[in-house]
Amino acid sequence: MHGISNCDTIKKAKKWLADAGIEFSFRDYKQQPPSISELQQWVEMVDWELLLNKRGTTWRKLPIDQQQTVSAETVCQLLADQPSMIKRPLLLLQSGPQTQAVAGFKAEQYATIFKL
Repeated sequence: MHGISNCDTIKKAKKWLADAGIEFSFRDYKQQPPSISELQQWVEMVDWELLLNKRGTTWRKLPIDQQQTVSAETVCQLLADQPSMIKRPLLLLQSGPQTQAVAGFKAEQYATIFKL
């Protein structure tokens, strides 16, 4: 799981996973920001518009002209510069050679993913 430790949604997702007995590791974007190449991989798994959190204060503080010019080509650099704008949590699920990414937290969605 990737996110920011003090995020309420992260806390809910961590609690849900712990209560379900699911082991996970956590990476805080503030302590270990993702690289451009990681972000490019994530954008391949999750649509960039879903990965970009437009509901947070970091996004709202961006100048309007910068908000309007974000695209698939520019989003990875923006997220690398401002990891707080990455949708939280980003859950990466490894199944053999396959990796699946899930952005955001909904208990029902997690229950489906983990077949609970």
